[in-house]
Amino acid sequence: MTEETSFDDLGLDDSLVAVVRGLGYETPSPIQAQAIPALLKGGDVVGLAQTGTGKTAAFALPMVQRLDPGSPRTQALVLAPTRELALQVSEAIQSYSAGTGLKVLPVYGGQSYGAQLQGLKRGAQVVVGTPGRVIDHLDRGSLDLSHLEMLVLDEADEMLNMGFAEDVERILADTPEYKQVALFSATMPPGIRRLAKRYLHDPQDISTPEAKRSTTSVRQRWMPVSHHNKLDALTRVLEVEQGDAMLIFVRTKSATEELAEKLRSRGYTVAALNGDLAQAQRERTVGQLKSGAIDIVVATDVAARGLDVDRITHVVNYDIPHDPEAYVHRIGRTGRAGRSGDAIVFVTPRERRMLESLERVSGRPVEQMPVPTPDEVNARRADRFASSITNAMGDPQFSVYRGLVEQYAQEHDVDMTDIAAALAVMGQDDKEFFLRPDPPQEKRAPRERSERAPRPTSDGMASYRLAVGKRHKIRPAMVVGALANEGGLKRSDFGKITIGLEHTIVELPADLPDAVFDQLAGTRISGRKIDIQPDAGRPGGDRKRPPSKPYAKGAGKPYSKPDAKDKKPRHKKG
Repeated sequence: MTEETSFDDLGLDDSLVAVVRGLGYETPSPIQAQAIPALLKGGDVVGLAQTGTGKTAAFALPMVQRLDPGSPRTQALVLAPTRELALQVSEAIQSYSAGTGLKVLPVYGGQSYGAQLQGLKRGAQVVVGTPGRVIDHLDRGSLDLSHLEMLVLDEADEMLNMGFAEDVERILADTPEYKQVALFSATMPPGIRRLAKRYLHDPQDISTPEAKRSTTSVRQRWMPVSHHNKLDALTRVLEVEQGDAMLIFVRTKSATEELAEKLRSRGYTVAALNGDLAQAQRERTVGQLKSGAIDIVVATDVAARGLDVDRITHVVNYDIPHDPEAYVHRIGRTGRAGRSGDAIVFVTPRERRMLESLERVSGRPVEQMPVPTPDEVNARRADRFASSITNAMGDPQFSVYRGLVEQYAQEHDVDMTDIAAALAVMGQDDKEFFLRPDPPQEKRAPRERSERAPRPTSDGMASYRLAVGKRHKIRPAMVVGALANEGGLKRSDFGKITIGLEHTIVELPADLPDAVFDQLAGTRISGRKIDIQPDAGRPGGDRKRPPSKPYAKGAGKPYSKPDAKDKKPRHKKG
């Protein structure tokens, strides 16, 4: 497709084209230009496209045009890996279908069943949901897919990475044989290819230039930090690194606001970008970043999708991503338009093992860099101070202030250097100009291995036991993704995750509400029910679940592995 391609050329109804233009879109993106005509013809599609390439509109616009708003039956299902993406996609489809009468219903974990059941009972032509909650509704009989005409797997690679492969196949098995399937993925691992080969019929393969974007122009570095000094490390990076604009990634929406506020209190002009922002506010923030009104944005992975700003020279992974593929998407926000870019990853001791995965998925080494020292920060401050003096001399008001200073010097017989220093003190607003040297770190005396006590549970956290482990090919990202989706938990709610052969121990807040605990009880990972239980560490035998709160810290003894006969299949075929 050429630059002259417009939405009028894709086969969309005039009314839909008008809606798209009303939303501010003039020309289709590469994925839209290829996928929309293919989907309007009714064929299956496999789209290889990075996040932020406009793929939601690529499947949503044909969906809106092809569905029948006069029938209350569910005609289209969109599966998304996270609740945030499910909400984002449902809102996008609602905006494209304005005035058509189509009803779009998001279903995801963490939301009460009541509203979802009512929406399904009233009738929703389009359902957008996470795999776990969709299966719950299928099991309840509240979701009927027998009249499904279109199924979309959005960010399919992310769903497989989070352990939803068997859930997706279960859902596909509950749909009619003859339907249109669109699969969109930023990468094409073997699992995705097997899924496409099994469930799609002669699909048209579509890829975009963005899908082939490499990270060769991005210098990748990692910095050893601890949880308590991450903010100080970040502010030192902001002072020492020379660049234009910086994008900082955190894991949760609340973390974007918290970190942005902390940076503002330290004098930085910064904005938060998360899924709670209205579209107009998001566009305003992106516009400010492009124009240079702000230089720092703190964002989540979902909110940063589609962010294409050439002046971003630095990407900082303040929170390391659980999924290595997300790392590639993050650092792809810099090094654009032929420019070089810098990506920095903050790595705590517990996260050190994840570096190898980042190098493997990016195809390039990630070099270690130290936290900038006070001397390095002070040198940069002195340089900026000198530059500000030079710039001030070119100000139109310079001669006015020069006259005032000369008058003061004559009247008070004060040296010009002293006056300049006094003015600099006034400009500091009682803040120290130079950083103080870091205090020397105390070296801990070595102790015998026999003295080592068991690692305690983190403050405010309690241990829970899941009936899945290494034998079931479980990864920490799967645990976090499944529990966050189904229980409405934040990524920051998770503590240490220890994966054993047959079970997994995960730290969650000790004051976890009973309602959330009950929601998590039916969660499945890799096709297996997790059977979450407060962990007492008791050996063998049947364990009774207490009515609400977990056991006290340190109350238990080592436990034994469950017998193989205790393992239950994920689904029963009906």
